[in-house]
Amino acid sequence: MQLVPETRGKKKECSIEDLGSAFKIRQMEIQDIPGVLIIERVSFPSPWSENIFREEIQSLLCRCLVATINDHVVGYIDFSVVWDEIHLRNIAVHPACRKNGIASMLLTHMMVTTSNKGAQWATLEVRRSNVGAIKLYEKFGFVLTGIRPLYYRDTREDALIMWADLTKKPRNAEL
Repeated sequence: MQLVPETRGKKKECSIEDLGSAFKIRQMEIQDIPGVLIIERVSFPSPWSENIFREEIQSLLCRCLVATINDHVVGYIDFSVVWDEIHLRNIAVHPACRKNGIASMLLTHMMVTTSNKGAQWATLEVRRSNVGAIKLYEKFGFVLTGIRPLYYRDTREDALIMWADLTKKPRNAEL
């Protein structure tokens, strides 16, 4: 799958600035699942299945969004909302498109749209070894509040529990 046009025989880097209106964040649909699964499989040691994504899309509590460039899925976010609390369940960006702010835009969209509807808190679990994700979450105001020992069965790795207060604007965030 080519995300952007070829230039001088080389694949151009995935760049939002160059594509402008070709970049969109929208509700995930069933037909997006194959693209989401590609990203899921290259991003996580124990990827979610097609059925899990189908259930998430159909759940009344979950919200699933995709980031697209030229109608190709380049990232996604999955979260649930219960009362005034968001639980970030899953977020990933295609490796060819990382470091372009797509994850930040997905998080911003999640936090702004849900806080406008009354959400005051957000929580997530992240692998202790996922330093890049931890730094991103900290930029959005998430702070470490606990540890779930041996949470990830595949690697027996601890999960860090992080929370953000959505009533406070985090430093350095693009909200």
